[in-house]
Amino acid sequence: MPQVEPVADRIAKPACPALRGSGTMGVMTAPSSSPQTPVSSPTERRVSRRVGAIAESATLAVDAKAKALKAAGRPVIGFGAGEPDFPTPGYIVDAAVAACRDPKFHRYTPAGGLPELKAAIAAKTLRDSGLEVDPAQVLVTNGGKQAIYEAFAAILDPGDEVIVPAPYWTTYPESIRLAGGVPVDVVADETTGYLVSVEQLEAARTPNTKVLLFVSPSNPTGAVYTRAQVEEIGRWAAEHGLWVLTDEIYEHLVYDDAEFVSMPTVVPELLDRTVIVNGVAKTYAMTGWRVGWVIGPKDVIKAATNLQSHATSNVCNVAQSAAIAAVSGDLSAVDEMKVAFDRRRRTIVRMLNEIPGVECPEPKGAFYAYPSVKGVLGKEIRGKVPATSSELAGLILDEVEVAVVPGEAFGTPGYLRLSYALGDDDLVEGVSRIAKLLGEAK
Repeated sequence: MPQVEPVADRIAKPACPALRGSGTMGVMTAPSSSPQTPVSSPTERRVSRRVGAIAESATLAVDAKAKALKAAGRPVIGFGAGEPDFPTPGYIVDAAVAACRDPKFHRYTPAGGLPELKAAIAAKTLRDSGLEVDPAQVLVTNGGKQAIYEAFAAILDPGDEVIVPAPYWTTYPESIRLAGGVPVDVVADETTGYLVSVEQLEAARTPNTKVLLFVSPSNPTGAVYTRAQVEEIGRWAAEHGLWVLTDEIYEHLVYDDAEFVSMPTVVPELLDRTVIVNGVAKTYAMTGWRVGWVIGPKDVIKAATNLQSHATSNVCNVAQSAAIAAVSGDLSAVDEMKVAFDRRRRTIVRMLNEIPGVECPEPKGAFYAYPSVKGVLGKEIRGKVPATSSELAGLILDEVEVAVVPGEAFGTPGYLRLSYALGDDDLVEGVSRIAKLLGEAK
């Protein structure tokens, strides 16, 4: 296995001053000396190329539009946001209330997280994943998104490639590019249940490949890899000396015979090259509390902690105290939510598959359905002919006031993502509206 320079050492080195950002976000190139290529003065650019090229989160944009229409009195049903519709369990809220009254939480705390929360996360990881980690291998972040960005920032250099199975969550490629990396899509579709194969991954590997992004259960598809598949992919990554970033935030939301498997538990030789991101948002209905974490080798965690110390300092102490209660408590509240999600999952898949031209594999995890609508595109619906899933999503919102996210946001046009983390009545009503509309296609 090739030797890897310690991340903390690498990250501390000054960037080469001859390098500047190109028009492609995150890809660094030397400025051209050709007189035919005009170089704009930095004073003429109001927004940096790096940040100006970031796309808005499509899922948050759809959710915001749906909420704005609701606020205006429209009967909009939103399938856009990936957040449980349940309140945060009471014992977690009580822990936060107590923390508010404790003066020690009114001050700065360590940038990397409260020591007691880091210890609780380590204990929770052993309990739920069978993976033993030291609290020094944990960084507490402002939600899963910061965890993902800081993890990529800590291990990527400009030009490093990251293999990204698609459909992917919208934030992954943006975080990779912001960190200077290059996302390389490997696309799976409904014929394989949205699961990529080792053969596909190997075909995408190049001398510049450094990281494999692995997500199971998946957002946006709900796909879950079997233990054998996780092991096969992990051994392939280990064989080629790759890093693995695995997002485990949906670990507790699996259904039927599906099983969550943390890759380093079945491929332990990967442990020193694996970075795990997770958080309390989905499992404990705590999306607004903004507590996530990164688990990884100590040099990676030290580098990411240094970054966070300048970016945000510590996560809100009240939210961290709530997270301690969440990860230390039992999973009874989680199990209750999962029963409702499972019921909704079966309902939405059945109803979507009854729509002519729509094909929806049954998701085995998370709380998303990802139907193919390719059989509907190009047909006339109420005087319009949507050619893309983005146009179809717009038509659905305009005509029947249902908000869904188009597949373009996830790297695979021709699909829609619907979150079934909403009330049963709204779910049935929303899909019924879609079915009535698409039933008019001709």
